[in-house]
Amino acid sequence: MPTAPQTTDELYQALQDNDGRPYGRTRTVTAEELVEAAERFDEPVPLAHALLELQEAYTYGSEPRKSPVVFARLLTLFDEQPDVFDARLRHQLFWRFKWVANALRALPEIPLASLRQWLTEMRDRYEKAGLDLQPYYGQAYQLAAHQGEDTTLAYELWAARTRTPLSDCEACETCERALHHLAAGDDERALRAWEPVLAGKESCQEEPARSISHALLPLLRTGRADEARALHLSGYRACRRNPSMAGEVGRHLEFCALTGNEARGLELLAENRNLFDEVDSPLDLLDFLTGVEVFLRRVELLGHGSLPAAGYAGRTWTVAGLCAEVRDRADDLAARFDARNGTATHTGRRRARLDRAPLLDALELTLRTRGLDEMAPAAPAPEPAAGTAPAVPESLPALVLRARELDEQGHPDAQACWARLRTLVAARDYTHPDDPAVGPLLRLRADLLDDEATLAGEKDAHADSAGLHEEAAGLYEDAGAPGHAALARACALLATAEIPAEGADDGAEAKTAALTAAHATMVRLHEETPGLAPYQEARLLRLRATALGLRLQTSGDQEHIAPVFAEADLLQEFATRHGVLVQISGAGLLRANTHALSGDLPAALTEVDALLARLRTDGPAWHLPRTLGLRGSVQLGLRDARAAYDDLAEALRRAADWPADMVDTARLHGALAEACMHLGRPEEALRHLTRAAEADLRNGSRTDAYCAYSSAAQLSLDLGRVEDCIALLDSLLAEPDVAAGELDDRLVAQLRLTRARALHAGEDLKAAAVEFVALAAESAGWDDDPASHAMIAAETAVLLGETGEFGRARQAADQALAAHARSPRYEQLSGCLRELARLQSERQGADGLADALAYLADAGRIADEARTAGYEARGRSLDSALAYEHGRVNAYAGAHEDSLAALEKALALLGEPGEEKDRAGEWAECVRLAGAVEGVYLERTAPALSRLDAAVSRLTALGHTEESEPLVALAARLRDEE
Repeated sequence: MPTAPQTTDELYQALQDNDGRPYGRTRTVTAEELVEAAERFDEPVPLAHALLELQEAYTYGSEPRKSPVVFARLLTLFDEQPDVFDARLRHQLFWRFKWVANALRALPEIPLASLRQWLTEMRDRYEKAGLDLQPYYGQAYQLAAHQGEDTTLAYELWAARTRTPLSDCEACETCERALHHLAAGDDERALRAWEPVLAGKESCQEEPARSISHALLPLLRTGRADEARALHLSGYRACRRNPSMAGEVGRHLEFCALTGNEARGLELLAENRNLFDEVDSPLDLLDFLTGVEVFLRRVELLGHGSLPAAGYAGRTWTVAGLCAEVRDRADDLAARFDARNGTATHTGRRRARLDRAPLLDALELTLRTRGLDEMAPAAPAPEPAAGTAPAVPESLPALVLRARELDEQGHPDAQACWARLRTLVAARDYTHPDDPAVGPLLRLRADLLDDEATLAGEKDAHADSAGLHEEAAGLYEDAGAPGHAALARACALLATAEIPAEGADDGAEAKTAALTAAHATMVRLHEETPGLAPYQEARLLRLRATALGLRLQTSGDQEHIAPVFAEADLLQEFATRHGVLVQISGAGLLRANTHALSGDLPAALTEVDALLARLRTDGPAWHLPRTLGLRGSVQLGLRDARAAYDDLAEALRRAADWPADMVDTARLHGALAEACMHLGRPEEALRHLTRAAEADLRNGSRTDAYCAYSSAAQLSLDLGRVEDCIALLDSLLAEPDVAAGELDDRLVAQLRLTRARALHAGEDLKAAAVEFVALAAESAGWDDDPASHAMIAAETAVLLGETGEFGRARQAADQALAAHARSPRYEQLSGCLRELARLQSERQGADGLADALAYLADAGRIADEARTAGYEARGRSLDSALAYEHGRVNAYAGAHEDSLAALEKALALLGEPGEEKDRAGEWAECVRLAGAVEGVYLERTAPALSRLDAAVSRLTALGHTEESEPLVALAARLRDEE
């Protein structure tokens, strides 16, 4: 606390503020300080309130050793001054006997006799106070279940009794009954008992998160995997990083281990690393560690014991090392509880969990499906398994010659040969063959450098690619291979032109100039290099044409179209004359792409069709996936989604026949997602977006991957899959490069914004508000993008209004208005201000009318600005929407005459309804509210009925029967009340 409370009023305010904090060290330390402050006032009532707050902080902060000590002080205070305890304080005191019983059970150092003595104390106190004993019998049953005794009698004595005001909440008691059935081996009965809690009909501080964690495995065992998946996502989010729910986190880890989701389990373990050190309850810690061990044993069994794992602070852990540490600690805890209880219950329960076999080979828990191989640190790719990769010659000379032959053809299998050669040449004992056909080692090193440069270029590492190509060119010249040197230099020129220009005011203009210069140099290089083989000359022509194609793509200048076609024609004529199949196809692709870039999609389609016919007969077959992908993209441009889908799906099927990095499968999946959306198949689109992201990650294109995942997250939110959206974004935001600030900050902000919207949609308003407020503060510094700040600040203001924080909402709205003044967002800001006005008048009635009308005045100024700027709203008219909101706000505040006048104005602005459904619905709602204000609140039944009947007739004549139904219902109500 900055300063200690000086008055009891300040103390009560501080207690209220602390009650709004999450459980944890900050809340607990503040509660301790508030008890010290309360003691100085020497007044028993404030002290009682402060002690209650402190006990709650200890209880839900997983510090069971301290909770009974605080309660003892409360009980002493009650015995000495019972009159201090009003009905509420008295209820709280007797309620918390159960908290102490729970705390003592969680401490193995507390003797069993002391536990029973406390229950006797509880019973005596309840009887003396004239209270029903059902809560006592509930605690007696929980002690019996904890010991592992026969619980039949204890269960009946508790469960058969009528609930009392001091009984645990319905949700908690439901969970205890379900766990009783679960312990008896009756999954179905347990799940039936859990139904109201799992459906969200009953809840409390710890529920339904606690019940969900226990219900996951029974749901799997009874074949309800989809329900288990959904509950895992929502239940885990409710308990993560919470020390008082460590056991629940452990069961979610166990669920991951038993459903083939080990990679997600590693993510969850990392996210909950704090629990290893922050859980002070031995019983909760035992539950957590057992779940962790189930998970770690599974990962180790799968052969990944060397993977890094998040564990106790102070050292770096592997899965195997952490598993051994956890095993020792959990075994010790279980033994301590069994020694205290005189049974082997906890050791047995632990063993039963550890011995469980996986229930499913694979259950897709999140949109981001990953395996353990993808969690390992970056390492050289292993050699492909036999039968999955192209066969490479065994002898070194044959391997070199085969690699060069395939490279000349442009065949993708050349990559496997070069990769094998790179490994061999790098070995210490490598001996270069003395074979004239192979040539000197210098030439082979040049080949390998050139291949490495090509791979770098495919990953958009243009500077690295240019440097490697130049180095290869030098080696080729030294080895007496001028044709290869010329090709390497041409590739270096192209890569250099693609490097973003630093400090250039116009990046596109600089790149256009660089590509023009690169092309001119390539032409000279081509002319000055004698003795080129046909495949080398064809490849040089292809590079020349590619440079001009990239220039057109960069500039969009119509004057740059003809030079591309001219170069493509040169390439096609030369390649056809010399039978260089790969470049005949390359020329066709260049021509088709150029038609598409120039906007002539029908010509592009004709060119692609001709190329496909040639490829199907003459080859090369490895160009089919890319050509089909191009055809699919053209069909999308022509708005033939069905044809596009077929082409793109075939492209993906064909791509599977070739090395994974030969075809841009990420782009194919992205285009398929677009086609699916046009075809009304959003779920399939979602799958393709996630696959596109996965492919980009495999290729090292992390920014592209995050963009695809961002689109997937937004689509999942649009589909109402809120928990899927949040789980995906939580996974992405926990990535090391995101946490380290290495990813573009605006892209990260977009991911966080979507997550905040998902939290809002999932009605987790508190968490959503925290994220929105943080984003609004950060985006305030985006001087280059005030429009985005206006949008974020506006959404933040509305959310703060929904949580009742109207002062902060006004501040956020003012930020949005200031940003709007720099970059107008008429429709969005108007909607934000109208919604804030509605919220304030709805929550505060007449007391909030002045502030609500101030919001509407701001909205009115925005509508005036929009009208002056000639802006036309895409949705509702800003003026009619504003007039309607004036009507609604005044109605909430009880200013019914002003409300009716505003609604009359709104109806005049809307005019009579027509055929358009949305406009008819808006008009009908305005009539309904006017009818309610006039007929119900102003008690002018006759004119209200006349208004409603006329509107119903008008809507019915236009066929808007659905829109007229609320008006018919209101008219019937008014007639019944006459």
